[in-house]
Amino acid sequence: MKILWIAALLAAGLLAALVALASARPAATPAARRVPVVVELFTSGGCSSCPAADAALRALESAQSVPGAEVIALGEHVDYWNRLGWKDGFSSAAYTARQRQYAQGFGTGSYTPQAVVNGRYEFVGSRPGALASTVAQAAKLPRAAVSVTAGGDAARVRVTGVPPGTPAAEVLLAITESGLASRVGRGENSGQLLRHAAVVRQLIPLGQLRADGTFAASPALKLSPDWKRPNLRAVALVQETASRRIVGVAATAL
Repeated sequence: MKILWIAALLAAGLLAALVALASARPAATPAARRVPVVVELFTSGGCSSCPAADAALRALESAQSVPGAEVIALGEHVDYWNRLGWKDGFSSAAYTARQRQYAQGFGTGSYTPQAVVNGRYEFVGSRPGALASTVAQAAKLPRAAVSVTAGGDAARVRVTGVPPGTPAAEVLLAITESGLASRVGRGENSGQLLRHAAVVRQLIPLGQLRADGTFAASPALKLSPDWKRPNLRAVALVQETASRRIVGVAATAL
């Protein structure tokens, strides 16, 4: 009995020591917040080298493997490949015009697949290594505090804390849909089923930043019934008007 009593005391002492040790340990620190970085991919279902770029961006956004960064994909399908006899159903002249604006700033011509990261860097979009390293670089730069939320048929966008010295900038709202694919009927990808990175369904200018570097708006959302709501996201962008550099971004599911 005495032996059992001593064993019980030792067990109680060990338990007390373990409890004390656990309470003395510092609380686990939350993981560092990932910095959202936008990758715009100018692409087309009619371009034979574009499927590899779509796949690379889809994989990077799905894996979120760039330390400290949250990759936000904007697949913008241009319309100049449509002349080959197959029309890309996601293409728009507006995305072609946006790419031309970038081309003027970068001093390059428009081409596909072209990746543009935060409006600052451009390169051939089918290079996974360049995608990852450029996103990591962009995540280290100063940025505005942007928030976007959605409820019902409206979104709410707020901007504060714009980096000092930021020139005139505008705020845009992109609606993207993931999980989309195209069966190509003619042209370079004839007969193929192409799976796309998140496709931009709408790109809506919301207005200019105020003189104090803030912004607030609650735009109505006009969503097509053909779009799958669970696959939709709203992405708010703060983009310098002259340089086209993106200085802030946030995204939310719809």
